[in-house]
Amino acid sequence: MYTSVKGFLEDWKHEASLTLQVLDNLTDVSLKQPVSEAQQRSLGDLAWHLVGSFGAFLNSAGLQMEVPDYKDQPTSAEAIAAAYRRVNDAAVTALAQQWSDAKLQESLRLFNFIDTTYGGVLNIMLRHQIHHRGQMTILMRQAGLVAPGLYGPNEEETAAMRAARAQQ
Repeated sequence: MYTSVKGFLEDWKHEASLTLQVLDNLTDVSLKQPVSEAQQRSLGDLAWHLVGSFGAFLNSAGLQMEVPDYKDQPTSAEAIAAAYRRVNDAAVTALAQQWSDAKLQESLRLFNFIDTTYGGVLNIMLRHQIHHRGQMTILMRQAGLVAPGLYGPNEEETAAMRAARAQQ
């Protein structure tokens, strides 16, 4: 649970930059990569879900900010990344202006079934983004894309480092 808006925004800035690395590596074709044969959800749906989750979490917790209509999912990877940038900037600004450290301690019932605090909402939202970003990196591999190394080097970056060491 977060106890300071500044602390959350520092963590969020880093995590949002990692999410943008993933989104910026998607292609229009990769958006169609299905989660599974049995499930209708796709990589594009997950990417758009991250954009929509700002409104789901923050607007539901009373934060006033503009979010795109979740039903208007773009078919372009570039448009999804641009929408994420816009809504992320709006969320950061709204949080800094509307919520205080004291507010983060207040209790609320999120989505009518989660008892938490406003700081807890921020924690859930951050973990939700990390969860779906991990799913997206797997689907990127299945779609033939290189997933960026987020918390450490990816397979290709590791191979390049090994090759560089071997040449020394």
